[in-house]
Amino acid sequence: MAVRRHRIDSQPMKVLQLGPYPPPYGGVQTNLVAIRSLLRKRGIPCAVINVTRHRKPEADDVYYPSNAAGLLKLLAKLNYNIVHYHFGGMLTWRVLAVAAACTARSSAKSVMTFHSGGFPSMDDGKRLRASSPAAFVLRRFDGMIAVNAEIFGFLQRLGVAEPRLRLISPYSFAHERPAPLPKTLADFFQTHGPVMISAGQLEPEYDLGIQIEALHQLRHKFPKAGLVFLGSGSIEVDLRRKIEALDCREHVLLAGDVPHESALEAISRARLMLRTSLYDGDSISVREALQLGTPVIATDTGMRPPAVTLVPKSDLSALGKAVESVLAYPRKPCLAPQNDESNVQAVLDFYQELLSGDRLGT
Repeated sequence: MAVRRHRIDSQPMKVLQLGPYPPPYGGVQTNLVAIRSLLRKRGIPCAVINVTRHRKPEADDVYYPSNAAGLLKLLAKLNYNIVHYHFGGMLTWRVLAVAAACTARSSAKSVMTFHSGGFPSMDDGKRLRASSPAAFVLRRFDGMIAVNAEIFGFLQRLGVAEPRLRLISPYSFAHERPAPLPKTLADFFQTHGPVMISAGQLEPEYDLGIQIEALHQLRHKFPKAGLVFLGSGSIEVDLRRKIEALDCREHVLLAGDVPHESALEAISRARLMLRTSLYDGDSISVREALQLGTPVIATDTGMRPPAVTLVPKSDLSALGKAVESVLAYPRKPCLAPQNDESNVQAVLDFYQELLSGDRLGT
């Protein structure tokens, strides 16, 4: 299929990003914010349309449409020549509808970052073919960014031409100043030790119940042990029920959404991080924890950094043994802070390449 070619007059770059805007903070949100921060530091306008149910008052060029009609109105109204859609999770019809809308404006170049690391290996991902309607929608984008090699190969299989594909890691280790912890979180660290932490969203795919069960078992050996969940989500009520059932209500803290700087401070104070999942790719929070010197135990997805202690999916016994093994050794020193913006710069370079009108394949 021929690539849509648009003549774009010589004009300054103006970027519109669509995706989840914090709070809550997660991997996709962190990447979106990092791109926006670098753009604005370079004097390049960048607006954001939040596409999640989490809404705040509109300010600072961040918009929160309440429905599909509102989103379409913003796409037609705002002034941009790059539209960048960040997708994570399942490739639903709603996601595809937003994707199609992003590619409809003839005066702008469209980009998608495919963040859903575990999707290609799931049944839904394996069933997709180049002839699938979803593949047709994805091929409409002028540029596609894969966050890992598996996604890159998956998009190739769906017929996305390699010249239009980029493999760009979403991580940018810009050093952030520590921020004080909210009082509830600070008090929890004062009264518990060791503290395990889980940083992400409270959603079913993260198999968070097994972490509560692991804490319940661990407290027989470490009576002051505690578990902190950062973030919010759809299973908060279910998690509270599980906490009550195991009678560990005083030792599990659902801290909710906290500023990113405070989240990093909490991760740095924790004895270890847990990243359990039913499906997952790589994880920005895992990378951040390792950068801060906090050991990580995570479900094996085939994409974890080498320093992570891996456990099988939904295996309570293996998780408990891994926790005790990590606690048997002292924490390693924190790695030197980095200010590496090269991955985010690669995204900006891709934007410029698209605007220059260079041929990117068919």
